[in-house]
Amino acid sequence: MLTFQLTRKEMAELLLSLKGWNNNRPITILQEAWIRSNHITVDEQKPLNAFITTVLAPIFEKVIKYDKTEIAFSLNEIVALGNQIENTNFTTTAVQNWVKRDIKEMISSPQKGKKYSLEQTALLFLVEDLKTALDFESIRKLLKLVVNDPENENDDLINPVHLYAAYSTIFDQINQQYHNQTSHTIQDIENMIESTANQLVDEYSHLSDKHREAIRNTIVIATLSVFTAYFQMYARKYLSATLFLQDFTNQNS
Repeated sequence: MLTFQLTRKEMAELLLSLKGWNNNRPITILQEAWIRSNHITVDEQKPLNAFITTVLAPIFEKVIKYDKTEIAFSLNEIVALGNQIENTNFTTTAVQNWVKRDIKEMISSPQKGKKYSLEQTALLFLVEDLKTALDFESIRKLLKLVVNDPENENDDLINPVHLYAAYSTIFDQINQQYHNQTSHTIQDIENMIESTANQLVDEYSHLSDKHREAIRNTIVIATLSVFTAYFQMYARKYLSATLFLQDFTNQNS
């Protein structure tokens, strides 16, 4: 059975679509992600035949069927959606700890009845990425720079959904270049992140230099944190392979 996960950029596009902020429907984004992740050829009849054997996550089914003005998620649904992002590991217990203790003042209470808004969802996705490189005290301080009053989404320096989309897009662009065998040093990657973040922040010309700097630095930190998570993933894969081969060798010696 075929399965698929979203890149962070694809998840960001999905959140933007659910907000009505781009021209793609959620189902279109999921279809394109499925084709990419399963290396499906668009021509002939392969996509239809392959999709029949695909296991579609229940949370994706909910997103596709949703027809209200704006969707909202329970914590369990946020965890389910978050685990559809590549290289993430959400647990309900951890997210409950975040909203009840670790970043309680930055997330605030559910804003859609008993469910959380897309902005709150994006913030939780951001926290998942930031915790790879930062402790929770640092995360709280960083979020306070861009989220003024968690109860009022209109006074944020940058909407959390746009923030998530910004660094997810930067990571996707640089990650593609990296895998296309373009030679990059760590300094090259850092410079590319900073340069692209500066271009994105230029769109917020109505803000002060101090506030634009806060947004830029948050984007840079989040992007670097995602890279950190990916390097950790590769390290764990090498460790698992090494231990497996060592065990195999011992059994056959």
